[in-house]
Amino acid sequence: MKILILGAGQVGATVAENLAGESHDVTLVDHNPDALAELEERLDLRTVEGKASHPDVLQRAGAREADLLVAVTSEDETNMVACQVAASLFHTPKKIARIRSPAFQRHPELFGPSGFPIDVLINPEVLVTEYVMRLIQFPGALQVLDFAKGKIQLVAIRTFTGGPLVGHRLAELRDHLPETDIRVAAIFREGKSIVPTGETVIEVGDEVFFISPTQDIPAAMAEFGRFGQRVKRVMLAGGGNIGLRLANALENHYSVKMIERSPERAKLLSETLKKTLVFCGSATEGEISAAEGIDQTDVFCAVTNDEEANILSAILAKRQGAKLAMALINRASYVDLVQSSSIDVAISPKLATISRLLAYVRHGDVVTVHSLRHGAAEAIEAVAHGDKRTSRVIGREIGEITLPEGTIIGAVVRNDEIFMGHHNVVIENGDHVILFLVDKSRIPEVERLFEPVLRRNPLRRAV
Repeated sequence: MKILILGAGQVGATVAENLAGESHDVTLVDHNPDALAELEERLDLRTVEGKASHPDVLQRAGAREADLLVAVTSEDETNMVACQVAASLFHTPKKIARIRSPAFQRHPELFGPSGFPIDVLINPEVLVTEYVMRLIQFPGALQVLDFAKGKIQLVAIRTFTGGPLVGHRLAELRDHLPETDIRVAAIFREGKSIVPTGETVIEVGDEVFFISPTQDIPAAMAEFGRFGQRVKRVMLAGGGNIGLRLANALENHYSVKMIERSPERAKLLSETLKKTLVFCGSATEGEISAAEGIDQTDVFCAVTNDEEANILSAILAKRQGAKLAMALINRASYVDLVQSSSIDVAISPKLATISRLLAYVRHGDVVTVHSLRHGAAEAIEAVAHGDKRTSRVIGREIGEITLPEGTIIGAVVRNDEIFMGHHNVVIENGDHVILFLVDKSRIPEVERLFEPVLRRNPLRRAV
């Protein structure tokens, strides 16, 4: 696939790194020659220097031949105009744009057939808000990801001493939860993947990924070590776009406090939010957090624009008694640092954005893609089409399907019915199949499984 990426910032660079590593023909456009030179030296891609929305720049970048344009510059207006130019002058078939400003999002009529020709709008702030909301719903989880419109979820959890299943074989899970059917998709131990079998013994510190119907998640989490008590009190550090969205989403369900450094912004937030208590100060100053009852806080979530401040404030909050501490972080090196510290969850807007994009890059009918573990692993929801003659998966039991190494079918969703991915489940036309890939390099093999089987027509016998 020929992919044109506009913007070499943190998101654009990460998208380019992910897609260039999958044998796509990637071209990256940016006005910063230093950023382009660094990426071109490191990745297998082509770069074009210039203003991303200018027709001559898009022409040099190959917009006419591109299958997909991804506009993720730092300016909404540039992304919008670039999509318009690509459609009007070069007829680029698929256009995705990052639009962050609420002022634009309040007017959906600006986009679509009668407005800017953008096929998919991506807003990292919305994706992060949804992500954090799921983590608050299931306290103790490292990740909670939706499939089949929320009917089934993939959960990552770290095992703790005292968990009923810790020290036991996975085969004993059914004895512990006779009324609950879950599927363990992968286990990571000291950073290395372990293919789970019934004989696998769960150890303290394992990172376990399991797939389960949403209503069974709390019981399953408790088996591996921890499902926290229901969240009541949330404290947010940072009142920017993400902090404001989170407070709006949370304040009708939880007791919410917010710490914002800027006096002007704090005043605006206090006038905008209905139930959230807004305090002016720095979340990295322990006295501020302590004075506002951090030791009574169930979830502390740092979402400022400063990664170092987020890490420091989350560590301080945890030390002062917050039950769960989260920090918004973009740099992969910082994510690794955080996961070995007292902070419970690292929130990555880049990872959420990439996951949203990947669904439009994968071959076949792919509904949802989630990039996991810094992009090394992936979970996919694919739709099976055809019959036993034209498909490699339809009409076959899961146990009969030759899956790439490290790939597990976690579940099959058929209309409103959920079947966990046991070996005797037969896949039918129209089924949504949830797959977990420990090794993302196996994606082309998985895509081929869901592509139609092309058969030659037999030659007619001469009369």
